[in-house]
Amino acid sequence: MTAAAYDAIAEWYDEALRAGSLHDLILPALLRACGPVAGRRVCDLGCGSGVAARALARAGARVVGVDLSAALLAIARRYEAAEPLGVAYLRDDARALAAVADGAFDGVACNLALMDIDDLGATARAVRRVLRRGGWFACTITHPCFLTPHARSLREPDGAHRRLVWGYFAEGFWRSDNPDGVRGKVGARHRTLGTYLNTLLDAGLVLERFDEPAATGDLAARFPIYAEVAAVAVLRCRAR
Repeated sequence: MTAAAYDAIAEWYDEALRAGSLHDLILPALLRACGPVAGRRVCDLGCGSGVAARALARAGARVVGVDLSAALLAIARRYEAAEPLGVAYLRDDARALAAVADGAFDGVACNLALMDIDDLGATARAVRRVLRRGGWFACTITHPCFLTPHARSLREPDGAHRRLVWGYFAEGFWRSDNPDGVRGKVGARHRTLGTYLNTLLDAGLVLERFDEPAATGDLAARFPIYAEVAAVAVLRCRAR
């Protein structure tokens, strides 16, 4: 396996998450999409430093976290050593999941990782293969309709927050011009919402629910634009 882009920024990324981020909005939405997980065998795909894996384990799931980044997995294992939750971590490529048997999981969760993977079709097929029949796949993605590569947030003179969006149909890799953000450091792949949905359907993952959580309360105060437009799309699918 090749080195992961996140290897070079693993400690910075983990510190950024601990300092507070949109994960405070996104993680509860992902857990709602997963539904009851107690006693279920669940994969956290693209687990990074294990934020979602630990939350799923606390909810009673038997969790295996999978990521390509050895550095992020090392951090996840440090968390597990400090607070044992029974989470196992595995280095594997999401596009194949070669180390995982067919039908190994009742559910697969993927939190803000699909944008980092170049071959969405291969990943969707790998997810379907490792799910038992009738198993679920829940994922969060940065909302492709509003977080296009060149979109900008604006504040009007009256204090209103607006989002200027263009270039939606131009799919491909991009890198933010903000060097202090994760997308400035590792980039991402923009896809239309239709590409995401149709790729999952083609792999045998049928959409059951689609949510777009809005920032409220303290989160809206910190990220006012995301009280106006969706920052994230949340999908739950069922394996045919």
